[in-house]
Amino acid sequence: MQKIKFETKSEFRSFARAKLCSLRNSYKRDKIVEKNILDLLHHVKARSVLLYVSLPIEANTQGIIATCRRRKYKVYVPFMEGISFKMVKWRLPLSTKKFNIEEPKNSFAVKPKIDFAIVPVIGVDGAFKRIGFGKGMYDRFFESLAPKPPIAFVQKEFCMTQNLLSEEHDIAADIYLTPYKTIIKRGKNGSRVTSGRWSCCSQRRCRIFHRKKDGSCQL
Repeated sequence: MQKIKFETKSEFRSFARAKLCSLRNSYKRDKIVEKNILDLLHHVKARSVLLYVSLPIEANTQGIIATCRRRKYKVYVPFMEGISFKMVKWRLPLSTKKFNIEEPKNSFAVKPKIDFAIVPVIGVDGAFKRIGFGKGMYDRFFESLAPKPPIAFVQKEFCMTQNLLSEEHDIAADIYLTPYKTIIKRGKNGSRVTSGRWSCCSQRRCRIFHRKKDGSCQL
């Protein structure tokens, strides 16, 4: 964790963005994140997942989406509506909207149920809550979502501070996943397990998940 003291979200956000923009070997980092996420989704037996169409500063999801579709997962991505968004099925073509975000066409289908949500972050604060671009769209979306799925925050580089910068409405994660460091929150007391690179081949890290009677996993 960073030892720099941040007084506000905006200070930490600026620090984290500069750190992310200065990264080298982005392709390698993206491929590690891709493998980690695919391993995670396979391990928890997710069949319906919320992903995102990535911006350059975010972990690339192009390969993740392609593999999930080949594996017959139901893949949903955000579609902006006012100050929030809804989920729509990922499909081509994409069009560029506000903030240079690419989206599929709108869908008027019934709100889908998802097994897992993969959410991009700029950073994470000491309460394990999301620091994003400051628009609040993910917070509003998850506030209205029921039932709420497990959430994994992902990014190309570990950007976490011990400072408590978030507000009550900010969303928290079950997993914070980066190429070389992963933190998983366990239990109601919020205890955390920190490891190196995620791998479902690691028995020690697999024990972070609890097997349910139906064979699926929960955090």
